[in-house]
Amino acid sequence: MNIAIVGAGLVGRVLALNLIKEGHTLTLFDKSSKEGTNAAGFTAAGMLAPFAELETAESVIFEHGKRSMELWGDLLKEAGVYDGLQLKGSVITAHPQDIAELDHFITSLRNKIEEAKDIEMLDSQELSKLEPELEHHAKAFYLKDEGQVDAQRFIAFSTNTLSMSPNITWMEHTQVDKIESGKVFYSDKVEEYDWVFDSRGLGAKEHFPDLRGVRGEVFWLESSEINITRPTRLLHPRYKIYIVPRENGCEGIELDYCKECNISQEPGAKRYVVGATEIESEDTSPMSVRSSLELLSAVFSVHSGFGEARIVNTETNCRPAFKDNLPRIENSEKLTRINGLYRHGYLLAPAIVEKALNEGIYKDKK
Repeated sequence: MNIAIVGAGLVGRVLALNLIKEGHTLTLFDKSSKEGTNAAGFTAAGMLAPFAELETAESVIFEHGKRSMELWGDLLKEAGVYDGLQLKGSVITAHPQDIAELDHFITSLRNKIEEAKDIEMLDSQELSKLEPELEHHAKAFYLKDEGQVDAQRFIAFSTNTLSMSPNITWMEHTQVDKIESGKVFYSDKVEEYDWVFDSRGLGAKEHFPDLRGVRGEVFWLESSEINITRPTRLLHPRYKIYIVPRENGCEGIELDYCKECNISQEPGAKRYVVGATEIESEDTSPMSVRSSLELLSAVFSVHSGFGEARIVNTETNCRPAFKDNLPRIENSEKLTRINGLYRHGYLLAPAIVEKALNEGIYKDKK
């Protein structure tokens, strides 16, 4: 089939990787460059945290998240990434004065699903065995069935893989005005396709009037003196900070720049993606002073070594969401729309794309 994908961010790339292996011919439309560095999927920490997200999410997010974790391994290989998936679990902790907040968080999870009853509580001694550099925290919980995807590597490598395919045409820097059944309208042109996928995120407001943007802000910090090996969350009454280790960007790198990932890095240093902010705004301007102070103060309180870490980048972006913060799939003749993955992009994308394909373009095959 001759297929168009409008919006080549995270969802668009997951769609393309699924469709190209079936032998379809694809045209990818994107308002930015094919490198994808302006996509929300590039800014993301890439956490696969179905349990941790359950406190404020519906159980459907948990079920889709578990399915996505099963799919990510093969999907990353399709993208050419062989070291971008980590499934070593995650840690949730809090300062002594916020232990009640931590206990309430875990109780909420255990009341929602049976699987959460297996979440392990760790005292400082047990935590020191799992994450030695966090041993000063008196109490933590270990969520063994969580992990992360290296979001930046996925975006970079999928660009390379999809660009090399003879069956894919990239339409970079192309603003699509409207999408209809089997049709894409752009630059006073109309192109017809056997099927069209709309994965534009906030760019699809002409169809989804109830779509909104939720701003997220992250730091990239680098240090050769810190060795936190798992995604770690710090609960706080005002925010929930996350620290996600990125190892060394590229395994065994000896240079200060990775051409494949398009990221500078210090040899021997480990990178950490640090974030927390969730702001009801579609502003994508640089990070505010308040957010910077709160994030950096919080990460320093988790590990004092971050005081000497280097700030190598700050990223801001807006994630598309609906009022219920749940994803939405709309299938009609020759047209599928996927949107509203909110802050759960990497946790949901593979499962949501699988569901959309099975209910739409592959429906007659089932």
